[in-house]
Amino acid sequence: MTFTETERVTIGQPAREAIRDQAEKMDARRVFILASQTLRTNTDEIAAIERELGDRHAATFSGIAPHAPRTDVLRATNAAREARADLIVSIGGGSVTDAAKIVALLLKHDVRCVEEFDPLHVYVDPEGNVINPVTLGPDIRVICVPTTLSGGEFNALSGATNELMQHKQGYEHRSMAPIMVVLDPALTIYTSEQLWLSTGVRAVDHAIETLASHLSNDFADGLADSALRLLVEGLARTKADPSDLEARLKCQLGAWQSMISIIGGVPMGASHAIGHILGGTCDVPHGYTSCVMSPYVLSWNAEHDASRQVRILQCLGNTHGTASEALDALIRSLGMPRTLAEVGVGEERFQQVANNTMLDAFARTNPRPVRSPADIMEILRRAT
Repeated sequence: MTFTETERVTIGQPAREAIRDQAEKMDARRVFILASQTLRTNTDEIAAIERELGDRHAATFSGIAPHAPRTDVLRATNAAREARADLIVSIGGGSVTDAAKIVALLLKHDVRCVEEFDPLHVYVDPEGNVINPVTLGPDIRVICVPTTLSGGEFNALSGATNELMQHKQGYEHRSMAPIMVVLDPALTIYTSEQLWLSTGVRAVDHAIETLASHLSNDFADGLADSALRLLVEGLARTKADPSDLEARLKCQLGAWQSMISIIGGVPMGASHAIGHILGGTCDVPHGYTSCVMSPYVLSWNAEHDASRQVRILQCLGNTHGTASEALDALIRSLGMPRTLAEVGVGEERFQQVANNTMLDAFARTNPRPVRSPADIMEILRRAT
């Protein structure tokens, strides 16, 4: 297991207080906020954080589109550069979080056009090796305040979409991980039910692909087990009562636990690999990619070896005969989509998705070997 440079996680403390305390601790004088457009426009929460920071607040930027297009990330980078930022705070969902961490990297490398992103992103070579060309990480640190459950705030890895290639590419350095993560359930009240629950299933998928992996270990399995149980309870409770802050915090803690093993080095499998491409290539929200693909990948893997799925079924409550059936039932109970057609992906896109999935590192670490695009096509057809 390896670890990043995150030093602190606050649990339940109001975000405005946690951000102010950390800025004071670091003596940050030029705090740059990268905020959700919805939170900034429709609530007073961002303004309240700005007021709490006082003269430490330098500027606020919003307008990161889903999947963090490179042009949006570059605009945010230019705004942070103009503000002479010495601390970046992201407040919002996964795309805002990813953008903030990449902004810090781009500032370090003085990136001023989208073409200059290319030498920095992670790629897979023809032999299947994952290559990360970044050796110099950012100097400016990030605080992440998540309002969804995808868990990317804990990861040193971030994604931005290359619009020309319609491919989401990864950027990673251990110091890209935030110095602090703020888990404030009260801020998540503004997150739509669909986004909250679907990203919750994304966190469920993290835990499930950890428990399913032959490359996991007892430490990682224990975290994933706890994460899955917290998420199953918390998601059901917030579906029944969106004002249940205790349940929301359970979901946030489950999402955190679901990420520790990934960050530590346990690789994910085909659900994540396909999901990355459905997101970057087909513009499907990340949470929805897991809602659709995770049960089908479990079923496909079980035909090869179901031994690692026994514990998954136990965490899901032993409600059905197989882990894939139990997961399908959970996702349906939350009112989430279960087919590619429901998220706007027709069969005419399958070959492109299959080909691009083979470029994703997690395609090579699925518990059932993925040997060619034909294997991905088989899974996609099950999801029609």
